[in-house]
Parts: sequence; C-alpha cells; structure tokens
Amino acid sequence: MSEKTPQRVNDFVVKLANVNGTGSASANGLLMKTIFRMGVPVTAKNFFPSNIQGLPTWYEIRVSKDGYQSRSGRVDLMVAMNAQTYANDLAEVTAGGYLLYDSSWPRDRQLKRDDIHLLGVPLAKMVNQQYSDPRSRILFKNIAYVGVLSALLDLDPAVIDEILDQLFARKTSLLEANHQAVALGRDYALEHFECPLPIRVEPMDKTKGHVVIDGNTAAAMGCLFAGASVGAWYPITPSTSLMDAFKSLCERYRIDPETGKNRFCIIQAEDELAAIGMTLGATWSGARSFTPTSGPGLSLMGEFLGLAYFTELPLVLFDVQRTGPSTGLPTRTQQSDIIAAAYASHGDTRHVLLFPKDPEECFYLTVEAFDLADRLQTPVMVLSDLDIGMNDWMCPEFKWDDNYRPDRGKVLRREELDSADSFSRYLDVDGDGICYRTYPGDHPKGAYFLRGSGHTANAKYTEDPDEYTDLMDRLRRKWETIKSYMPEPVLHSRNKAVAGVLACGSSDGAVQEALDRLEEQGVPMDYLRVRAFPFNEQVEAFLAEHERVFVVEQNRDGQLKMLLLNESTATREQLISVLHYNGFPLSSDSVITQIQVAMSARGAAA
Repeated sequence: MSEKTPQRVNDFVVKLANVNGTGSASANGLLMKTIFRMGVPVTAKNFFPSNIQGLPTWYEIRVSKDGYQSRSGRVDLMVAMNAQTYANDLAEVTAGGYLLYDSSWPRDRQLKRDDIHLLGVPLAKMVNQQYSDPRSRILFKNIAYVGVLSALLDLDPAVIDEILDQLFARKTSLLEANHQAVALGRDYALEHFECPLPIRVEPMDKTKGHVVIDGNTAAAMGCLFAGASVGAWYPITPSTSLMDAFKSLCERYRIDPETGKNRFCIIQAEDELAAIGMTLGATWSGARSFTPTSGPGLSLMGEFLGLAYFTELPLVLFDVQRTGPSTGLPTRTQQSDIIAAAYASHGDTRHVLLFPKDPEECFYLTVEAFDLADRLQTPVMVLSDLDIGMNDWMCPEFKWDDNYRPDRGKVLRREELDSADSFSRYLDVDGDGICYRTYPGDHPKGAYFLRGSGHTANAKYTEDPDEYTDLMDRLRRKWETIKSYMPEPVLHSRNKAVAGVLACGSSDGAVQEALDRLEEQGVPMDYLRVRAFPFNEQVEAFLAEHERVFVVEQNRDGQLKMLLLNESTATREQLISVLHYNGFPLSSDSVITQIQVAMSARGAAA
C-alpha cells in the first residue's frame, strides 16, 4: 500500500484478537497500563465468550488525548492472533490502518485488502526457538507481541519494565522470562519495520490523580466504606467479581486486630432467592447488607423484593446488567433490566433505581444507596452493567470524608423507647409516608411482627379494605417523598440547542462524545443524564423545555423511554428512541447516525 496513513498521535484504537484461555489478558492489560502510566488517557473493553477456553476473545484499547472513554467505532491497529477470526478481524480495520499477524505460517490468501498495511511477525517461530515448555510458548507469544507494539507505538520500554518488575517481584524466574519476551518482539519490530507508526503514543500529563479500576471493584469499595458487613449472593456473570472484591477487602480491613475474628459475614447461597432472603434477614436485624446479581437473578428475586417493599425493609441490590432475555449472552452488556427493576414483584410496587455512569459513580452511588435504603426503608437497586462492572476505566482518584457517618434513618433506640408510651411500626408520624422502625432485641416496646400480608399501623394482621387502602396510600405518599431524596441529574447545556438528549448509566461516554461532534457540525443539543428513578423536578423541567428529546439507551424496546412515558409528563410525540442492543458497548458513531437519521426524517415530514 503506497498511501501514507495520517498521523494519529494519542488518538487511535488498538484491538487484539485472541483465543480465550491463552493468557492474553495479562499481556493486553500490560499494554493498556503502559499507555496509562505514560500520562495518556486510555480505556479498555474486553469482549470475551461465556465458555472457559477455546472461543474467540477481543480486547479493545482506545487511546484518546481528549479523554473519551466510549468506543470510537474505528480500529486503527488490529493484532490478529486468532486464525479463526481473521476474515472478520481484517474487515474491521479502518482504511489506512494496520493489521499485525503471526507470519509463522503462510496467511497471504486470507489477508487481502489493498487499503490497509499488513505487518507480519513470526511470533510463534520466535518463541518456539526461545522456550521449550508448551505452555510458556503460548503465554510468551502474547508478551512478545507487546514488545512488537512497544516499538510500533513508541511506548516507553522503561514503563513496561517497571510494570513487569512490580507484577513479578516475588517470581524472579518469571520476571526474567517476561523481560526476555518483550525484548524479543521489540527487537524484531525495530529491525524489520519503520518505527514508530503514524499512530503512536506521545507522553502526556493527563492521568495524574487518576486510577484504572473496574466498576465491580469500585462498588465493593463503596460497600466497605458505607459500613456494609453482610453480603449474600449466588454466583452469576457479570456480578460475581463484586462479591469477590468485597471479600478481599473485608479480609484486609474487617478482621479484628485483637481477636482475629471476622467483623463481616459473606454467604454463598444455594440460589438467588435464598441470597436475597438472607440479605433481608440481616438488614431487619440492623446490619447493612447487600446482594449482587444480574438479570436472571433479579427475576428470581422478585417475590422477596415485593416483601421488602411492602414490609419496608432497607435493601441494597446490585444488578450488573447483561444481555437477555433468559440466559441471553452472559458476557455481553445491555441496559435491559430497567422496567423489570423499577416494578419488580407482583402488585403495586415501585423501586428506587440508581444509574452509575462509570466506576467512579459506582463507588459514590453505592455509599448513597445504603443511606437511601436506610432513610427510605425500601429496596434501592444500583443498575450497573457488564461494561462498567468488568471493564477497566480511567477515573479520578476517589475522595473520602473521614467525618462520614451512616444515615440510618428513622430508628428508635432504647433510650427513646424507654420514654415512649407505645410504638406503632407503620404509623406515619411525620406525614411523609416514612415510619419509624426498631432493631430486634433493643427494647420490648419495639417488638412487632413482620408480615408480608395486610397489616395495620400497629403491624397487626388485617384484611380490612379501608386499612389496606390506607397502607397503600401511605406507600404512594412515601414515593412522592422519595423523589426529593434522589441524586440530581447532570445537565449539560449548549447555546442555541436544537433538541434535548436524555440517557443514563454507561451510555454517557458515547453520548458526550457524540454531542461534541454534533456541535462541531453545527447541531448543538442539551443533554440530561438521569442518575436515579423516581424522576425528580429537574427531569420534568428538562422535558418541558424541549419539544424533541432523544432518549439514548442500550436495549431493544426503549425501556427508559417507557419509564419516562409512565412516570413523567413526557409525550410519545416528544420522545425519540436512539437504541443499541447488540451486546457490545455503545459507540458515539451509533448515536450520531441515529440522531441524524431521525432529524432528517422529521425535517422531510415537516
């Protein structure tokens, strides 16, 4: 190919195609961390299969000097290490881009595109000559292509060495072998190619004060800092690593230094129904507790969610959403549990939902979730997704106020019960729908029978229609009170906006980038990112100010739009869906294209 590729310094995408189970994750993570430590904003998306070994897996690294963290919709350099996916991997490369492949065997017939550059490196041949152990040959081939990329992309060898030294500080034999594999690939690239490529990394100072972290780990940290001491769960992708992280944190920070005893309780239940039941038992007794799950688990938990709503028990539930319905695609991402979560269980129920946009908000909103659950005495669900939960994101370092004290809400303790004439668990004393509660065993006056059937203000059993109506009306009054406690949405206003855009959760990154690009094209739009349900007055104000509102979400049926139509003053004519639901994270290109098509159609109709 004679045509030169334009310079793309700190603004490109590398995608690595591997076979699951070959140890490529460590090599790909090494590549991403090297770019981050060179001060350049970077984000990574891991697309992996739901089997243990053998199927294709991809790892996409976006380098963005502007700090964008969504998928860009392009691939500037494909590292094709899986012969089974060559055709698709080749097709993904943007015109003028590069494809790096293992040339140990002839591949010419499979690699035919005149508009990209092919870079053949005999990786298998090189490592086979260097290493005798079969497993080492597989693993170090991945490390060797990191060496190749370090030369092609102008990565700092000292940074790579530093990361390897930290990773293998206690395994000197592996440390030497990893350094050797990196040098093997780097030396080959420097000898056979013109290095660096037009797409390359140049040191910056934009990652100072930032960390690379996934959402499940960040949420686990939020649980720890919020004072959670009980967790029950049944393993399910993609939420299991949240409990794994919480367990590791508790083993480090929640063991009594004097007695050596655990100050936490983590239970792997026999199923999701048992997990939420255990969690409710713990929260009823006064412990801060939680359960993480995903869509299929949420479905099973519906009955207990109704019990928590009706008996007014605090509960924090993490739904790390994945592609459904049924088993769906367990290792792909979506925002397809919004309606199921909002109205989970039978009967008239409404549940509080929080929508973090990234791991940073997973941390802060998790702490807020526990305070809200206690204050409001109701389930609070944090709706993350696989993209947030299991991928590495660049986030500002978390800040913590050491003066924080958990807000336990309206709880009557022994001293207050001593002076009280009586206690009525479901009596609305303050007129806000939120009643006072007690902890079991604190005081005889605070005892009551917790029941999922009809109950009076004194927690007595009833089937009286008027008493039941009073109870349900109070819960509706409480729901109106809840609106004032919700985290406020985030508004981005632009001069002379032609329309509004509304989204939630992990869609934010793609929307932000799309709106920047649309403004450059002379199409400015206001943007409101919803962070919670129920919707508050800011959401209503945004809807009232815009004749057209594009609702961006990652599901087929427009579930956020449904919720807006059901729970706000929005009209069907006003809301226009922008949908993405193929299981991969949303890209800015998809948002831009759909908005442009919709605006053109409306313009033609007018």
